[in-house]
Formats: sequence, structure tokens, C-alpha cells
Amino acid sequence: MPDIILASKSKVRKSILEKNNISCFVEPSNIDEEPVKESLIKEGATPEIISKNLAELKANKVSQKMEQDLVLGADSVIDLEGELISKPENRNEALDILKKLNGKKHHLISSVCISKNGSMLWNHTDKAKLTMKKMSVSDLEKYLSKIPDEALYAYNVYQIEGEGRSLFTDIQGDEDTIMGLPVKKIKDYLNK
Repeated sequence: MPDIILASKSKVRKSILEKNNISCFVEPSNIDEEPVKESLIKEGATPEIISKNLAELKANKVSQKMEQDLVLGADSVIDLEGELISKPENRNEALDILKKLNGKKHHLISSVCISKNGSMLWNHTDKAKLTMKKMSVSDLEKYLSKIPDEALYAYNVYQIEGEGRSLFTDIQGDEDTIMGLPVKKIKDYLNK
């Protein structure tokens, strides 16, 4: 399997790749995602299209600098009945997000893109469906108090591999997808 460049600072994504014996080097894309999301939302793009476009944008940007290397870009978003939910900027936003998701079903969408020489070679988008328990605001605050800032701002409001599992009554989908990287499909592509 070839080495790849991961266009992301995500420790979780790097760890998933390494656990699956995919050697990678990190070269963050440093793309300002918000203006891209806003523009796509104005055009009527779905959360799935936004996730796919951001993954491709990240991979293409880094692959323009790292010629001849395979570059993996990834993006994950929450789709709550068509509304895009992004990562929180602070703890108040995190609590607002949890209140919105409270007692409801939502989809977590993870997109990946592999690019070379500034162009996409392959992409894949996967979806998981999660149903959050109905919880009191004080229980949501208690949950948030257990999550360190770094994890909260890097991986959205729940980490399914840790404390976050306790928020849900039902989880349907691939755990790696929920953590931000549908690695089985990446392995299939790289093995070809």
C-alpha cells in the first residue's frame, strides 16, 4: 500500500490510518472552511455535498504542493433534518448543538478524497445514523464538563470512541465513519 499525505491535523484520523497499517505524513490544508460552507449553503448544497466538497478542496490544495504524492482530504458534518451543524467555536455553542440534537435522530456524514497533482482521483462519502437520548440540560452540561477543549473543538460535540457513546440510544453505521474516516473504503482504493 502506498504512503499517503493526510491533509488534516486530526489525531483521530491519523490514528485510524495507522491502526489500519496505512503509513501517512501530516500536511494540514489550513483551509478556512466557513466561507466555503456559507457559499455552498447559499447555492442550496446539501450537507453531503458540502462535506464532499470540503474533503476535495483540502486534498487538492495540499496535492498541488506535494506533487506525485497521494493526498487524503477528509471532512465530517452533522446533518440534522437538512440543517448543517458544524464544529463548535466555544462551549456555549457546543451546548446549543447538543440541545438541538437532544432526543433526535441525525446523520453524521464523513467524506474522503484522494488527490494527486491538484486533482481528485477518488472520493467516497459515508453516512451513519445516530439517535440521541432525551437528556436534561444539566446532564448535557455535565457531559460537556468531561470533554477537554482540544477534543471538543477538534471532533465536534461527541467522541463516539469515548464519553460520547453514552449520549445515544441507537447508532447505525460504521464507527470509523463516525470518527471521521471511512477507512475500509480507503483501504479498498489503495489496494487497487
